[in-house]
Amino acid sequence: MSTRRPVVFSLEQALSLPYGTLRFVHLGWRVIRIEPTPVPGRQSWGDPNRHIGRQVAGEDRHSYFVAPNVGKEAIALNLKSPRGREILHRLLRQLDADVFCTNTMPAHHRALGIDHSTMLERHPELIWCSVSAMGLDHPDVPGYDPVIQAMCGFMDLTGDRSGPPTQCGPPVTDLKAGDEVFAQVLAAMLERHTTGRGTAIDISLACAAASWLHTFTPLLDMGSPPEELRRNGNRHRQFIPVDSYPTADGFIYLAIGSDAQWHRLVKVPMFASLDEERFTTNERRRAHQDDLHELIAAITSRHPSARVAAALEDVAIPHSPITPIERVADMTFVRNAALRTIAPDGRVVRLPPSAVRVPHLEELGRTLPFAPAYGEHTDAVLGEAGIGNAEIGELRREGVVA
Repeated sequence: MSTRRPVVFSLEQALSLPYGTLRFVHLGWRVIRIEPTPVPGRQSWGDPNRHIGRQVAGEDRHSYFVAPNVGKEAIALNLKSPRGREILHRLLRQLDADVFCTNTMPAHHRALGIDHSTMLERHPELIWCSVSAMGLDHPDVPGYDPVIQAMCGFMDLTGDRSGPPTQCGPPVTDLKAGDEVFAQVLAAMLERHTTGRGTAIDISLACAAASWLHTFTPLLDMGSPPEELRRNGNRHRQFIPVDSYPTADGFIYLAIGSDAQWHRLVKVPMFASLDEERFTTNERRRAHQDDLHELIAAITSRHPSARVAAALEDVAIPHSPITPIERVADMTFVRNAALRTIAPDGRVVRLPPSAVRVPHLEELGRTLPFAPAYGEHTDAVLGEAGIGNAEIGELRREGVVA
């Protein structure tokens, strides 16, 4: 007996929400992404990310768009049109949608007919989820990941101590918000199983980012001056020594997280010269940290990374060479869990693994359909809702669908 797949409609663009709904794809849910119909005079159409990066498939699937949108369906629908809004409600009803998501600015929700009041009034069992820069209380605020990083202090915490504020490499606030979409929708579905009713979920990129500052903002109220918390290069602010150190052929990252680990380290012949009274506790090492970092660098720089790594491995000290990004996908633990998709021209595109192993992905051989072309599934999805070819043609002529 087959089990019904949950159905998600998502008016999505950029990264935060597409990443969140991708996690539903990993579970085997059906995700139908909605994009606006073309705007006269504009050279690009649909999700702006379709046109960012290197061209991979046609004019509308560039490299930045592909990974977060594999395994999805795509329809083009004009929600500025009253008829387009009615088509959306018809789709939600006829396809028995479980979830509606959007990362449109909240100021535009009501004009598009997708505000939570309207949606839940017409579909009481629907789970409605919004992602925006600062949440529904700040409907007019636009935002992208690096702007949120700047706003919420991430850039003040990242980079060299003597250098300028720097953004994190991965778009961490987008990805955090996407994970919140996944978690909060699952929680809402569990609640709906009990109550029989849907709910509205309001995800703020800014609040999601600020929620990660547990090891920073509370410390300000417990005696730490701001300078103690600001950017510190690759060094940890509390645990000493934690830093990247030069080797004879690259760099290695070393992390001592306890005094017990420190005492194991100095028993290794390579690091025995560090066995000094002034370094025996973390607080003592903190007081002499500049000297200590220099002494460690002087030791590691005389040996190749592999030899330093072997010495650290023998005493179970957390460490890693600095892996170039082009080699990460070939690391055994990544390669053995990685997903993939196949481009229309036959190229295999390696995708990051899911955060945890998912049976559905194993059943698919960890291969997901390629990201959809703009409006690729419009006719098929409309047909499922009982809209015939004649009406679809009329809708297309009127610019309601594309």
